[in-house]
Amino acid sequence: MQKLFFTLIFSVMLLEISAQKPTIENLKSAIETKLKSVEGEFAVAFKDLQTGKTLFINEKENFHAASTMKTPVMIEVFKQAKAGKFKLTDSILVKNEFKSIVDGSPYSMDIADDSGDGMYKMIGKKMTIYDLTYQMIIVSSNLATNILIDLVDAKNANQSMRALGAKDIQVLRGVEDQKAFDKGLSNTTTAYDLMLIFEKIAQNKVIDKKSCEEMRKILFDQKFNEIIPEKLPKTVKVAHKTGSITGVQHDSGIVYLPDGRKYVLVLLSKKLKNADAGVKVLAEVSEMIYELVK
Repeated sequence: MQKLFFTLIFSVMLLEISAQKPTIENLKSAIETKLKSVEGEFAVAFKDLQTGKTLFINEKENFHAASTMKTPVMIEVFKQAKAGKFKLTDSILVKNEFKSIVDGSPYSMDIADDSGDGMYKMIGKKMTIYDLTYQMIIVSSNLATNILIDLVDAKNANQSMRALGAKDIQVLRGVEDQKAFDKGLSNTTTAYDLMLIFEKIAQNKVIDKKSCEEMRKILFDQKFNEIIPEKLPKTVKVAHKTGSITGVQHDSGIVYLPDGRKYVLVLLSKKLKNADAGVKVLAEVSEMIYELVK
């Protein structure tokens, strides 16, 4: 009878241990194994903003930034507005002619390559700086992005990233500057730097509290939700910015749990042979991170 009692106690203990959340180390190993199931290269940066716990995989590796560079541009817009250079309610002309950073030669955006295609109906008309910023983030409008980069200057956005402690991210130019691309002049990022940026937005440490609140409101309205939010409960809210080009699928942002806890997660990829498979595996990684935190 006593032997049976201790056997039952031991069985209960085993069940409790198996039900415990995985450690960061075990989770990292599981994520690395999962990512190996898809052909490509990946980076992960996670930080729990309550406990300070982190999980990193290739966090300092450079990746083509794709549209994740639009978050630094948004920050620069709000920074210059705060400095009084313009008001977010000011209106500017929507144009489709920009200058290459290589030689100043003109180029235009192609609606076929722009997820924010509705913006092209506005060419020749005026939009507020806020509305351009909103379109740049929520539907990743390349046209709005280039108009705003002309306004604030990519060099200023880059310098603002350095001031935030993001040492490796490079905001060099607008979108679809083919001459710059051919010369290897592209916007790049690391998972670590994007994590730093979103951590500071979450903590109201970018510009001021009001600016951070406004930027988060925009990020919450993101229309592309196939990666970080895809497998999370609807009660979980994500303020995030995605990015994608051929062979690249990214997502980066702040995840808010219903009880008020939050964490930052950045998922980057490159050299993907199958974009859909890349998106799917990154969504699964996001779910794995959530299971650790919830």
